[in-house]
Amino acid sequence: MTDNSKGLLYAGITASLWGFLAIALKVAVTNLSPVTVVWFRFTTAFLILAILTFIFKKSDFSIFRRPPWLLILAAFFLGLNYLGFISGIKYVSPSSSQIFIMIAPVTFALSGIVLFKEQVNWRHIIGFCLVIAGILIFYSEQLANLTDKSNHFTRGMLLIIAAGLSWTVFASLQKSLVRRYTPNQLNLFIYSLCSLFLFPFARFSEIGVLTSGDLVLLTYLGFNTVLAYGSLALAIKYTEANKVSVIITMNPIITFVSMAILGKMKVSWIEPESFNLISLVGAFVVLFGALLVILAGNKKNDRK
Repeated sequence: MTDNSKGLLYAGITASLWGFLAIALKVAVTNLSPVTVVWFRFTTAFLILAILTFIFKKSDFSIFRRPPWLLILAAFFLGLNYLGFISGIKYVSPSSSQIFIMIAPVTFALSGIVLFKEQVNWRHIIGFCLVIAGILIFYSEQLANLTDKSNHFTRGMLLIIAAGLSWTVFASLQKSLVRRYTPNQLNLFIYSLCSLFLFPFARFSEIGVLTSGDLVLLTYLGFNTVLAYGSLALAIKYTEANKVSVIITMNPIITFVSMAILGKMKVSWIEPESFNLISLVGAFVVLFGALLVILAGNKKNDRK
């Protein structure tokens, strides 16, 4: 298998994990508070990564001796991203959350223009306008089909968009930090700090009354965090970043298809989704706009 094929495979794994993540989180918040789920995710991810680091590269623990303040700030904003997304998904469907969170990769691509003096072109502007227009179309059409839940849907949308903007700040900070530290060092510190910060707010009484199925779901969420970011790092290692970005941006499609299959199966553990043609057009416009922004930001790098 060529390096390019490996990169595309790992990118596909990341997209799949993030595509199923929204569904798993929606199920998790039915029995647990958002902060408890997020604490469990960070704690599990840290323990897994710490064990692997201790076995294969103990030197990475040196990051704890004198962590830069930018790394502490990055951990704070990633924690806000996790909390905002899972809090928002209580009020919107998994597929809707994947549409609204598309604001994250788009604003991150645009942040490079402001922070890293990257060149702007017409594709950036058109793509960003398409994303905003698509979100408004999708939101307004979904809102028209709601009655008593309209306020909850709006709250969920705003929480997820705030989560996306928090991720943009985190990713921008990490883009600077990765020049001096390895991704493993950064993730190791971030997971540990977020776990420590959220510990006083986690409701451990909820975990004590969970079924074995709920505990398996929580464990999956922890492994999902480690595997998704690990696969992402390997994908970028083996192939071009723009190819990885394009594949990952398509993860909402995985969520849509998965939810459609679950709806046909009429499962009882998650509420089925319903989208009309206009909502689907809005979702398509969001994805197309996001792809346009990402590809516009990588054309110059590809030529280099």
